[in-house]
Amino acid sequence: MTGVKGQVQKRGVERRRAMVDAAIDLFARQGVRGTGVAAIAERAGATPSALIHHFGSKDGLVRAVLEEADRRALQRLSVPAGAEPTLDQAFDWFIRDAGHTAATEGQLAALHTTLTAENLQPGSVLHTWFRDRGRALRTHLSDLFTRAVADGSVRPGLDPVALAAETAAFLEGAHLLWLLDPEQVDLVGIHRSYFEGLAARLRP
Repeated sequence: MTGVKGQVQKRGVERRRAMVDAAIDLFARQGVRGTGVAAIAERAGATPSALIHHFGSKDGLVRAVLEEADRRALQRLSVPAGAEPTLDQAFDWFIRDAGHTAATEGQLAALHTTLTAENLQPGSVLHTWFRDRGRALRTHLSDLFTRAVADGSVRPGLDPVALAAETAAFLEGAHLLWLLDPEQVDLVGIHRSYFEGLAARLRP
C-alpha cells in the first residue's frame, strides 16, 4: 500500500509541475489576464477541474508560478537559507543569475515583468505580493551594504538604503531592456559592467 500511495503522490507532483510549466509558458506569452484556466489545463494535458483541485483557483496558480520562479533562482545559485554574502559574493551571484536567465529562464523573466505591469495599481490581485517582494529585495540589499560598511570593504559614509534602491532599479530595468531587445542588449555584459563599476565606486 505504501508503494501505491507513493506512486500516486509522485504522479500528483508531476501533474502539478506540468501545470505550473504550462502556466509559465502561457502567462509569459499572453499575460495572466489573457490566459484562461482551460487553456493552461489543455497545455498541461489535464482538465480545468484538476487544475482547480491542485491550486484552488487561478490566483492560487499564479502564486505557485511566482514561488516556482524564486525557487529556481535560489536553486541554480546554490544560495543557502539565511545566507549573508559578502559584497563580492552577492555581486557574483547577480552576474551568474543574469547568465542563467539569458540562457534558460527568459520565459520566467518575461512573466515577472508582465505580472508586475499588470499589478501596478493598489487593489490588483498581486499588487501586495510584488510590493512586498520589492521591499524585501531592497531590505536584503540594504543589509548587504550595511555589512560592507561595517567590515570596511566599502568606504564609510555611504547610504545603504539609497544604494539598495539604485541596485534594485538597475536589476529591474536591465531585464526589461533585455526582454524588449535581446539581440542588442547583452544581459550578462551589462550586469558585469554595472557591478564591477559599482564595486569600484564603493571601494575605500
